[in-house]
Amino acid sequence: MSKTEVIAEVTGTVWKIEVPLGGEVAADEPILIAESMKMEIPVLAPHAGKVVELRVAEGDAIEDGQVVAVVEG
Repeated sequence: MSKTEVIAEVTGTVWKIEVPLGGEVAADEPILIAESMKMEIPVLAPHAGKVVELRVAEGDAIEDGQVVAVVEG
């Protein structure tokens, strides 16, 4: 199975983790919600699979281009 890194496309804060470590995701399903400039921006799974790494926690600051999770599937 291949692993794909999930990249944040905004600079902001992790507002909410939608799929926990080990959770299953569908393609284009939000893994987490980032907050940037008072807007909520979903960070989506690139394909269906299992979240095998979460590199951030709720409340963490994130940068555009940062790897926030890894999905296997």
